[in-house]
Amino acid sequence: MESNRQQYISPLSTRYASPEMQFIFSETFKFRTWRRLWIALARGEQRLGLPITDEQIAEMEAAKDDINFEVAEAREKLVRHDVMSHVYAYGQQCPKAEPIIHLGATSCYVGDNTDVIILREASSIILQKAAQVLSNLRSFALRYKDMPCMAYTHLQPAQLTTVGKRATLWMYELSMDVEELADRVGKLKLLGSKGTTGTQASFMELFGGDEDKVKELEKFIADETGFSGCVPVSGQTYSRKVDAGFLATLSGIAQSAYKFANDLRILQSFEEMEEPFEKNQIGSSAMPYKRNPMRSERICALARYVIVDSLNPGLTASTQWFERTLDDSANKRISVAEAFLAVDAILNIYMNITEDLVVYDRVVHRRVMEKLPFMATENIMMQAVKRGGDRQELHEKLRVHSHAAAHRVKAEDGVNDLVDRIAGDPAFGMSREEILKVLRPELYIGRCPSQVEEFIAEIIDPMLKRFHKETIKADLKV
Repeated sequence: MESNRQQYISPLSTRYASPEMQFIFSETFKFRTWRRLWIALARGEQRLGLPITDEQIAEMEAAKDDINFEVAEAREKLVRHDVMSHVYAYGQQCPKAEPIIHLGATSCYVGDNTDVIILREASSIILQKAAQVLSNLRSFALRYKDMPCMAYTHLQPAQLTTVGKRATLWMYELSMDVEELADRVGKLKLLGSKGTTGTQASFMELFGGDEDKVKELEKFIADETGFSGCVPVSGQTYSRKVDAGFLATLSGIAQSAYKFANDLRILQSFEEMEEPFEKNQIGSSAMPYKRNPMRSERICALARYVIVDSLNPGLTASTQWFERTLDDSANKRISVAEAFLAVDAILNIYMNITEDLVVYDRVVHRRVMEKLPFMATENIMMQAVKRGGDRQELHEKLRVHSHAAAHRVKAEDGVNDLVDRIAGDPAFGMSREEILKVLRPELYIGRCPSQVEEFIAEIIDPMLKRFHKETIKADLKV
């Protein structure tokens, strides 16, 4: 323990990413998957006529989860090759099977096929957590679909929307990411058994030039690992554009979460909404009264990292010379893993915040009523025209009155007296009471309630039925 405090440890492990996502990128998962791939290879080769015995396969099966790390690590110091070190370590546990472990394969058989499996399994966790966020926001949107609130363009008051309708904007962007990630997973193919330069020459040698058996071996390995098939052609590796595609989608999730968190930070500054704040939580070391939006800020911080990190695989994919080069390895093992770990952390926080979003309805209403007289001017003008007023004259008067009232709000005592100004102008012929009847927020929210209901029924509910397996509670470490 003491030695660990003298070494760098990624905050993604200690502070942010979940145990389930960390396990997917752990050495245990990696090397257990290698052994399952070696077993699948041996079974396939046996089925297709190579002299591999049931006893050898049973021996491999018995040791598939018992990774003798110490043996492998000691061997790697000697031979400087991770795959051959683990072939050796596995062979020490399976002496009868040792001659046929990794038969005909190159390092990428276990390395790249495992990476594809990791992409699938990590994406499954992301999809379930994103679905949980959508489920949380679904409940929130339905609860607040009718509550008018100020909407903004250019971060300036525009017209009204509802609290629930705004939530659908967050949901829609995340739902687009979910669809894209699910599509990538659905189209994901295993590398298979392609050999050193993708020609399958070693397997052609093993099977005496029988192409059907070489193809059948790949189909068997894909079936054993739960894939619909293997890539049709490759060099030594699967195309690094696959990594670039997955990280582009993870970047999309980060972008969507960033948008939500930024909006919430602004709303918290307006005192309209707030992220959960625990009983003993400290907002500031200097100002005891503060309730800083620290979780939303953390989403933004991690999202920026993911967005920038997503550039790595594109650069890697573009520089893979001919059938392969090894400058992908060090970059790939960092960039892909950390993108998934960081998005996992983002979604953990996103789930936590949306489990208990706070809305201060009185503040929301007060802010609406402060601006509503300006928004109601068109309705007031139409009412006055019906009473015989001149539309152009009334428009000019409303412009003058609105600017005067706005000046008073901004530069004087802060009171919006637009209603009184209009009521006192005989050109409008309307009493204060008549004008106030126009100032009902629900008259200015358009189709917001219906839009929320339709969006949830048509987009979100089918998605949740597909991806939302069980309720997940976010367990934040810090």
